[in-house]
Amino acid sequence: MIEENYCIALQPICDAEMNHVADELLYRSSVTATFAQIDNQLMATARVINATFLETGLENLIGNRKLFFNAPKEWILKPELLPPHPEQVVIEVLESVTGEPDIVNALKRVRELGYDVALDDFILSDQTRPLLDVASIIKVDIFEPVLEEDIAEYKRRGIRLLAEKVEDLETFNRFKAIGFEMFQGYFYARPEVHKETSRKGRANNHSVQLRIITELQSEEPNYQLLENLIAQDPQLTFMLLKYVNSAAFRRRNEITTIHQALSTLGLDRVLSIVTTVMLANNGPASRLLLPQALIRARMCELLAKGTSDLNPRSAFMLGLMSMMDLLMAMDMTELMEQMPLTQEIKDAILSSKGRLGKLLNLVIGFEHAQLDGKSPALVVKLNSAWLISQQWSNEVMGQVN
Repeated sequence: MIEENYCIALQPICDAEMNHVADELLYRSSVTATFAQIDNQLMATARVINATFLETGLENLIGNRKLFFNAPKEWILKPELLPPHPEQVVIEVLESVTGEPDIVNALKRVRELGYDVALDDFILSDQTRPLLDVASIIKVDIFEPVLEEDIAEYKRRGIRLLAEKVEDLETFNRFKAIGFEMFQGYFYARPEVHKETSRKGRANNHSVQLRIITELQSEEPNYQLLENLIAQDPQLTFMLLKYVNSAAFRRRNEITTIHQALSTLGLDRVLSIVTTVMLANNGPASRLLLPQALIRARMCELLAKGTSDLNPRSAFMLGLMSMMDLLMAMDMTELMEQMPLTQEIKDAILSSKGRLGKLLNLVIGFEHAQLDGKSPALVVKLNSAWLISQQWSNEVMGQVN
């Protein structure tokens, strides 16, 4: 009997302009496993395919972006097991796979079916060279030696290059300059990236942005104050009106004022839309990081709804604020001093204290697949909350994009 305690998540992949163009589907077959069992790995892969592609649906999960899917060797040899949507799915070949004839022939069949093939952590050698004949993307671990002659051969073959584990802006720019087209890592979560890519005229609008978010979280928001604050940001006003008049609402009469928009959308939807529009337009770094913040906030909210002692709205604010220092390139302590939040939320973010602190630690632990000692039932609950939150975040970001 295999326990259903695998974890799943998405890691963004961006292009050279920091546009979010793809995601890698990450999963762990078991958060409590002490050794690898191939049956468990295959079963986990099957479960992830079921949850991602069949139950949720790829469009709901990631829209029209590409999805990088780690395929075990056994799945490559049986292409009928691969997930649907070959036009959108990239089959990622693990670094342990070499260019054996049966593998190369199977990958040729995968390409014929319409899938792109990416070679993960690829290092060119006599054993791996045959894989170049079937590769459309090569993922390079930048912590390993990168030889110029190898890069030149990949380019000559027309293979696209993706840099993995990019942790800072200097590295991003260096690999961009030598011809890498895609990038994966957490460089966009660094303040220096945010500051360099922030849009002129918006970086100094932090005080208004914080006041809007705070007012939206009030038990009884002052709508007149919200109208006045939102009106100070013409781009935010434009995007809010564009959203409320979109086809999603199928309205006969056009909404033309901020007041009408606030009344039509309702408080919770206004919070998510205004926050997303406001932060996404701070620059590409914020736009890359924002989905993770929205997912964390939504997961906190959903998990709080299943308790009797946590306020879901406070939980949402907790998750969102826990990443606001990165989104706004501000020191967290300074940010907490400016925000009129409850002391419980501040203590949870700054010191992991109290019930909200435990909730935040649980969600962050799930994000990093660090759930040792947690019950399978809880992990299943977290996976379910993540899928719902990812779908919701994708819908919200879709309106902004």
